[in-house]
Amino acid sequence: MSTVPFWVEAVVAGLLVASGLFVVISAIGFLRLRDFFLRMHPPALAYTFGTWCVALAGVVYFSTVESRPALHPLLIIIMLSITVPVTTVLLARVALFRRRAAGTPDVPPPLTRSMSTDPPPTEKAT
Repeated sequence: MSTVPFWVEAVVAGLLVASGLFVVISAIGFLRLRDFFLRMHPPALAYTFGTWCVALAGVVYFSTVESRPALHPLLIIIMLSITVPVTTVLLARVALFRRRAAGTPDVPPPLTRSMSTDPPPTEKAT
């Protein structure tokens, strides 16, 4: 016999199914979008939402089983909330750098002047 009430099992099951739906939506978005920069967003967002659902399911389940608040799964959410945006920005910067190095015409110019490739600015005599 299970010591967990049915409503807890239903909530946990709902959260886990929602997590799976986020991953499927992410995969569909990843396959349908044509550009790398567009493809970055669905996995990053859906992965974060899916992880929130799984961690919240863990909090609900283990809090019920242990009869006390089990908040340790929230550490996963905190770590992912920090690392996923940083990783996404780094991937975008690498892709932009590679497109600039390849000479792709529709890439925006860099915000700062590179010390090794750009000639120094000329001074005007006043």
